[in-house]
Amino acid sequence: MRLLSALIAIPLLLALLYLGPAWGWALFLALALAVGAIELFGMTHPLDRASRILGVLLSLGVMATLWFFTTNAAALVALAFLLPTAALFITLARLGSIETAALRAMAMGFGPLYLGGGLGSLALLRRDGLDSGPGFVLLALVLSWFSDTGAYFAGRFLGKHKLYEAVSPKKTVEGALGGLAAAVLGAVAGHYVYLKSLPLTHAIVLGLVAGGLGQAGDLAESMIKRSAGVKDSGGIVPGHGGILDRVDALMVTGTFTYIYVLFFWPRP
Repeated sequence: MRLLSALIAIPLLLALLYLGPAWGWALFLALALAVGAIELFGMTHPLDRASRILGVLLSLGVMATLWFFTTNAAALVALAFLLPTAALFITLARLGSIETAALRAMAMGFGPLYLGGGLGSLALLRRDGLDSGPGFVLLALVLSWFSDTGAYFAGRFLGKHKLYEAVSPKKTVEGALGGLAAAVLGAVAGHYVYLKSLPLTHAIVLGLVAGGLGQAGDLAESMIKRSAGVKDSGGIVPGHGGILDRVDALMVTGTFTYIYVLFFWPRP
C-alpha cells in the first residue's frame, strides 16, 4: 500500500510542480497544510473543536502572510508579535483544564509557525527560486525522501545502536548515518541532473545540513505523537499515516533549502 500510494502521488506532484503555476503549487500546499493542522491540533487540543478550527486558520494565516508579504519586514514583525498574543487569548477564551492550559497556549503559538512556515517554505521555494524554483523544491523533497529511505535500509541491515530510544525506539545511529549519506547523494545528483544552478560544494553542504536536520524533524514529530499518545498523526495517506507523518522531515529540509536560496545561492 505504501508503494502504491507513492507510485500514484509522485508523478502527480511532479506534474503540478513543473507544469503548473507557482500559485497552483501554493494552493496544493495550503490544502496539505490545513489537513496537517487538523492532525496537529487534534493531538494538542483533542477536546476543543473550536480551538482546533482556530489553529487551522492561524496556520493558513501564517502561510498567507509569508506568501503575500515576503519582503515586507513590518508585516513579518507584526506576525511574530501578534501570533503568541493570539495564542494566549484563544486559550483564555477556551480555558478547559487549567492543568494543560499553558501547554495548549504554547502549542497554539508554535503550531501555526511550525506548519505555516514549514510548508510555506516549499511554496516560496517554487516562486522565489526563479527558473530553478521547481528544482529547489525537488531538492527539498529528495533530501527528505533519500534520507528516510537510506535510514530505513541502513538501519534494517546494519542498525545496532539506538539513536534516541525514548522518542523513536526503532531508529539507530547506523540508520541515521545511512540517511545522511543518502541525502548527500541526492543533493549531488541534483547538481548533475535536475538543479545545475546548484554548485557542487553547496550541494554537499546542503545535503549534510538539511538532510541531517530533516532527520531531527522526523524525531521531533515522533516526540509530539508519543507525548500525545498516538501512533500516527492521521490516516489520510494509505499505508503512510497522516500528512504530518509524511512531511515532518520535509518541512525542515524545505525551510533550510529556502534559507539557502535567500542567503547563499549564487543566482544566475
